[in-house]
Amino acid sequence: MTDRNMTYVRNQGPALAPLHDDILHGAAELAEFLYGQQGRRRAIYHLIEKGQLPVFWLGSTICGRRSTLLAWIKEQEARASHTRGVA
Repeated sequence: MTDRNMTYVRNQGPALAPLHDDILHGAAELAEFLYGQQGRRRAIYHLIEKGQLPVFWLGSTICGRRSTLLAWIKEQEARASHTRGVA
């Protein structure tokens, strides 16, 4: 069983991909990952300013982990479903 962000290790369950494959560097890469287009960089900065996006800084470069963002999206979906009473 493989996924872009995880691999399956026999008898050990899923393992995270190597760190360098998991990190997105810059608002353009984050926008491409979340929105499918690099031109949505401003939306990334807006979410960061509001404290609504799980990111971190490496020097002056904004970064995010694919695995963390996928978990965050899953959490947002669960929260929205719970709020609307959808199972």
